[in-house]
Amino acid sequence: MKQLDPLMTTTRPFLTDGGFETWMLFKEGFDLPEFAAIVLLDDPKARQAMRQYFDRFLSAAATAETGFVLDTNTWRGGAHWAEKLGRTVDDLMRLNAASVAFAQEIRDAWSTRVSPILINGVVGPAGDGYAPDRTPNADEAQAIHQPQVTALAAAGVDMISGATITNAPEAIGLARAAAAAGLPSVISFTVETDGCLPTGQTLPEAIAETDAETGDAPAYYMINCAHPDHFTEALASKANWIKRIGGLRANASRLSHAELDAAETLDDGDPTEFGALHGALAKRLPHLRVYGGCCGTDHRHVDCVSRHIHGRAS
Repeated sequence: MKQLDPLMTTTRPFLTDGGFETWMLFKEGFDLPEFAAIVLLDDPKARQAMRQYFDRFLSAAATAETGFVLDTNTWRGGAHWAEKLGRTVDDLMRLNAASVAFAQEIRDAWSTRVSPILINGVVGPAGDGYAPDRTPNADEAQAIHQPQVTALAAAGVDMISGATITNAPEAIGLARAAAAAGLPSVISFTVETDGCLPTGQTLPEAIAETDAETGDAPAYYMINCAHPDHFTEALASKANWIKRIGGLRANASRLSHAELDAAETLDDGDPTEFGALHGALAKRLPHLRVYGGCCGTDHRHVDCVSRHIHGRAS
């Protein structure tokens, strides 16, 4: 299995990007059917906009002298999305490979200025990341996600990250799918305004269940798609599970998931406050390595986080 030694053996921060889908939809004006940015890979204008988007974050990493976790735009690129997107499964797997190739092009362009750059194969939940209509069991989840994970592995990603994962059984299945493909995994749970997963399970419970059922397979865990105010209290703990949190990708907005789902305009919050909140969170999380953003965030937010974490911003 590939290892994440460049990331796991250092205390140096890694940056990553922000709210990619919200940027492409609200700021660039591209249509995202089912909020699936993977379909943009066939549009030359969209590819140019995506390249400029990632270049801004990599510029921040170059200034801060950090590594970078470079996501593929495959959050809704699993085989189970093919019918809703009007694509065949084979075509979606082609787009998954194209997304990895696109990320590799970006890495090659920045490799002399930012190092290391890890290509992160992003996998989203089987259902709605805000309001899951059904929770698959671990075996079902592995079967659902294995085709995409296998395609991403074959294309050359360094790791698999499950983003906006809403429940522990799906996290377990996804971690097993990554292991079957010979890749390390990262599980990023989403939480509601009360700091609990959409299922009502607490973060420590979800992490403990996933670790117990996978032999501690995830390299680390993350929290994403929630404002820091929604989970800060949940992180006020000295328990060992806190050491398993290795990354944060928070929302810019304090709105709930239901409110964000209904929003017609982008709430990009306050980038300066966003950075300060992360500075405080870093003091609670001894193994925090990866800093980025989720819905509503962009390079301004990550710049502010970078300034508060290690005193440099682009």
